[in-house]
Amino acid sequence: MKNSLKFILFLFLVWSMVSCNNNFLDQTQTTDLDENKVFTDSAYTAGFLTQIYVDVGFDTDLNRFNGWGTKGGGLQVASDEAEFIQSNAISTGMMFATGTINPVTVTADVWEKCYRNIRRANVFLKKVDGSPIVESTKQQYKSEARALRAWYYFILLRHYGGIPLIGDEVYGAEDEMKTSRNTFADCVDYIISEADAVLKSHTLQPRTRGRNNGRVSEAVCRSLISRVLLYAASPLYNGSGFGTEDTKELLGYPTFDANRWKLALDAARSMLTMSGNFRLFDYHLNDRKEYEPGFGFYAIFFPPDFNNITQYDGQTFDMGAYCELIFEKKDRHGTSVMSFLDPPSCGGGGDAGYVYGDLANAFPMIDGKPIGESAYPYNPLRPNLNRDPRFANTVIYDSCKVYSGGNADHIVYTRQGRGATQDAVHSGTPTGYYIRKMIHRNASANYWLEPPQNRPLIRYAEILLNYAEAANEFFGPDYTEFLGEQEMSVYTALKLIRKRAGINAGADGMYGLKSNMSKEEMREAIRLERRLELAFEGFRFFDVRRWMIAEQTDNAMMRGLEITRESNGTKSWREFDVRKHVFRQGMYFWPIPYQETVKSSDLLQNPFYD
Repeated sequence: MKNSLKFILFLFLVWSMVSCNNNFLDQTQTTDLDENKVFTDSAYTAGFLTQIYVDVGFDTDLNRFNGWGTKGGGLQVASDEAEFIQSNAISTGMMFATGTINPVTVTADVWEKCYRNIRRANVFLKKVDGSPIVESTKQQYKSEARALRAWYYFILLRHYGGIPLIGDEVYGAEDEMKTSRNTFADCVDYIISEADAVLKSHTLQPRTRGRNNGRVSEAVCRSLISRVLLYAASPLYNGSGFGTEDTKELLGYPTFDANRWKLALDAARSMLTMSGNFRLFDYHLNDRKEYEPGFGFYAIFFPPDFNNITQYDGQTFDMGAYCELIFEKKDRHGTSVMSFLDPPSCGGGGDAGYVYGDLANAFPMIDGKPIGESAYPYNPLRPNLNRDPRFANTVIYDSCKVYSGGNADHIVYTRQGRGATQDAVHSGTPTGYYIRKMIHRNASANYWLEPPQNRPLIRYAEILLNYAEAANEFFGPDYTEFLGEQEMSVYTALKLIRKRAGINAGADGMYGLKSNMSKEEMREAIRLERRLELAFEGFRFFDVRRWMIAEQTDNAMMRGLEITRESNGTKSWREFDVRKHVFRQGMYFWPIPYQETVKSSDLLQNPFYD
């Protein structure tokens, strides 16, 4: 009876409950309990750590800017990936697209959520030694908290540049907090040192498995280091001199150092060579057991459905589709993702935005060659025909067949004119396209099915692309080495990704890549591959900034595709202007929310936002 009462009290006092279908987030989370109470109970202590995981990945949520009746989308609508849904309300995504972002109206979610979780991590590290937890578990938990703290600092860094580092401090309501910003270099060094310290402690597993998928592992720490150092080496931060005299050290390194690309290469290599059996899920039989090139690209977004596929075509996939996932955001099974991705005829509301034709046209043909340069003709009325399979797994287009379970397939018609549906261009979609990536095939238009909704935050494909970019920038496109028994090169990394995508190798085995590319040509090839492979995963917004090309990509007219069906059944098409995006110089960084700078005179605002 005593234990039952304790359990009931525990449920009553919890801050929130997250149920993620048999995983570590099933643990109850608490914030409102007295700290001394929390850390004298092992279950409460574990729940406190779990809280720090809840916001992981919030910044790349497809519906990040939604709220208070606003369907604001996420970073995809703040970049050249997608058009935001029309609304009377002003969202951060809309302001970035139109060049009207400012410190007063920008969302404060990054500043608030990251520092909230950094404080939680500091409280945990300060108090956990008093918890009655087995020592080995306690050390593991400490490492997880330190790694998560570094993760949240990186989210702050890539939004604002250098931010206040508060170390292990836990400030009370009456304490005078540190509000002055540290330099960009200080922040990079701190994040790397924290991740390195966790790795050197040897308290985490190389990778997580089973119900612990989504927890921090050695692989997460190595991947975070890879990502941070890739940013640090990139043009915006590596000696660009961006900003004013007062802020330039907050926003990057004052002088260029090519060796930063070498550090980024070493970090990517460290991840590629670690134990854990990570690899691309290069699997080509769909859930109907039909051969479908590139199916693995779809499957990795729903790994619970494919965790038992461990052998295919002479390849071994440890844990099935989980072989590619390094870190993921956990979520309960449900239909909320479909609700803001699906077209109206499937029950969706367009909350996440609509694919621009510019992105849709960037996908190559099945031979890997661009539209117009391929041996295969391109037909806008049948855009998936002889196309890179990632196109049909990323974009919903006119006459796109979306599975809906059983033997019946639902077809989405975006055309206008005769037989127009609620999905039509200019009524359902302002661009002629919808986002398909991360829509579960057997649940689209089938709202009684609740598929997995976990979302990858780091996957092996990103590390391959990090490796290719750093190697090309430091050594050039012909760099080759052996990682164990596997030959690896800039070309190899891109070929592996294109092979898994389902692109044909061709007689030359180049998967459509040009031979003997210059560094500049390879740079563009890598940037294109990142744009396609990582679309709608939160990368594009920051990639165009760190490359310092946002003044071109995000300061242009965005286009759509209009298909019209005439009364006699014939169809015609035309491209049309959707929206002119506006990019101002200051938009390379986010403005620090006004409510933060007004409180502290030594918290410098980012340049061009005064």
